[in-house]
Amino acid sequence: MTLVAGVVAVQGNVAEHAAAIRRAGADRERELEVREVRDPGIVPDCDLLAMPGGESTTISRLLHEEGIAPEIREHVRAGKPLLATCAGLIVAASDARDDRVETLGLVDVTVERNAFGRQRDSFEAPLEIDGLDDPFPAVFIRAPVIDSVGEAAVLASVDGRPVAVRDGPVVATSFHPELTADSRLHELAFFGAERAESEHALLE
Repeated sequence: MTLVAGVVAVQGNVAEHAAAIRRAGADRERELEVREVRDPGIVPDCDLLAMPGGESTTISRLLHEEGIAPEIREHVRAGKPLLATCAGLIVAASDARDDRVETLGLVDVTVERNAFGRQRDSFEAPLEIDGLDDPFPAVFIRAPVIDSVGEAAVLASVDGRPVAVRDGPVVATSFHPELTADSRLHELAFFGAERAESEHALLE
């Protein structure tokens, strides 16, 4: 069965996410068709969905203007995986502390935009992530910080501040996993449940 993976393409690192999704699918020996989402009507056909970084106010505005926002909400309500990164995290959050961002309310967290600093303050750090065996090379660029966490589970933190969370079928990160050759974060977001079921079966 071929899975359809959508990448929200109104702004951000679309090609990088598409490439990472393809690598993750290959690692899991799954056939994938990647589609770019710029118009309504595509998300309902998607099994997996990624919402890249970029400018959160612009992404939020375009998602609502184009009628894509309710489709993303329905995607998550149906239990389908969503990976939201950097600005994608801000848009997916329950509260962005910024009236210019109409959030989707998919992740029970409050975030602060650009809390890790400006472009010149970008950095890369090996990050211990719950669900991954070895540190992940996380790239932080004008990254938001998660100020408070409600029902979401924290997967990783930097200096005591959450930078990766899971809330139901949604995995959201402050950093850019698509900017490395390491596709394990995409695999965790999209095939993590599959992996857990497989490991459980081996133990029985």
